Amino acid sequence: MSEKKVTYLEAISQAIREEMLRDEAVFLLGEDVGEYGGAFKVSAGLLEEFGPERVIDTPMAEAAIIGSAVGAALMGMRPIAEMQFIDFITCGFDQIINMATKMYWRVGMPVPIVIRGPSGGGTKGGPFHSSSPEAWFFHTPGIKVVVPSTAYDAKGMLKAAIRDNNPVLYLEHKLLYRMPELREELPIEDYTVPLGKAIIRREGEDMTILTYGAMVHQCLKAAQMLEEDDDLEVEVLDLRSLTPLDREAILESVKRTNKVLIVHEDTLTGGIGAELSAILAEDLFEYLDGPITRVAAPDVPFPYAPPLEAAYLPNAEKILTAARKLAAY
Repeated sequence: MSEKKVTYLEAISQAIREEMLRDEAVFLLGEDVGEYGGAFKVSAGLLEEFGPERVIDTPMAEAAIIGSAVGAALMGMRPIAEMQFIDFITCGFDQIINMATKMYWRVGMPVPIVIRGPSGGGTKGGPFHSSSPEAWFFHTPGIKVVVPSTAYDAKGMLKAAIRDNNPVLYLEHKLLYRMPELREELPIEDYTVPLGKAIIRREGEDMTILTYGAMVHQCLKAAQMLEEDDDLEVEVLDLRSLTPLDREAILESVKRTNKVLIVHEDTLTGGIGAELSAILAEDLFEYLDGPITRVAAPDVPFPYAPPLEAAYLPNAEKILTAARKLAAY
């Protein structure tokens, strides 16, 4: 293990640096990733180490960033395209949806790109710097979507994403970047975390909570309160990858607990929880002892005022309330 504990942000930075050292085809491009070291300093020091040909400052043009990455990937490179804030990935929809995800199926050419950037709320960033866009891409064939919740996974999953021959959307929740509780010692030796594999963060037999990203930690808080106050043993399954989805782990957990609560920060309608609900209703209906329940953000744009943001975001208290209602069935 490493001599010091690293943050979620430092784990991401380590992954990029180590992959650039391992493979000369890997390079980073995005707004302010070079001289400034990235808006959150993820890429600090990389320009000095690797030079401007592999750490490329771009104009404020997400369509050009992603389009350039797709072109480079088709020529044998492995670009990491940073979105300064993931909200602005919408500017590159055409390059992702019609180019990156369809190229292999059209002409048999892989497009090994990683599109990564800070997502999520809780930092008072307002409506243009707080979105959770995973559902748009979860719906899109041809791209993998991963959302790590720990420093260990942040590093291992980014390494796996860079080595993957498919386009990968890698979502980094900005609230986790420097969260003290997430500091941990990481292995010195090279490692990856396979994409498409969920992990049980807390075992339980009374209910399963399906979640991912920053909400994992809110769910763990709620599960602890349910054990202490209600004598309920709640299992928390961290999906980690949304595409590919670990259906086997999901079904196995819910078969054992017979009740399921789905939690995500994204808005409710058409979110990941809706598809998970459909899977469970189709495959496990006879095992369910209560309604499939969801906790998510309301179907309104992300608010700016801090009190409204607090009311908007799911949290441990909202999860606790929903879990108690479900447990009563």
